[in-house]
Amino acid sequence: MHPMYSKPIHDRLSVVILGLLLCAPVQADHVIDDDSRKHDHEHAHQALARGEVRPLAEILAQVAVEVPGEVVDVEFERETWRGAKIWVYELKIISPDGRLLEALVDAATGHLLEIEED
Repeated sequence: MHPMYSKPIHDRLSVVILGLLLCAPVQADHVIDDDSRKHDHEHAHQALARGEVRPLAEILAQVAVEVPGEVVDVEFERETWRGAKIWVYELKIISPDGRLLEALVDAATGHLLEIEED
């Protein structure tokens, strides 16, 4: 079994969700605006309540199958994708080989839109 899979997915999810709730993710490249993070959380909660997006836990479980690694940051944003405004989860993932990846996921469908090395 790969070391990344030794912890149950719910353990990793709880860490990510806790980080979102505390609005205190670690990022070395710039200072996080706490008001912006709170705003992301409020938008995500409202969009979920309206049925516009899937729950973060479902998104993370689906992405874990497609992009193995440790999710270290999650942002929720409104993006223009191919001419349409959609909600997206932007995930920062440390791959098993140590690379930092950024995955853009359609929050309504869970489809992986884009992945790039950060």
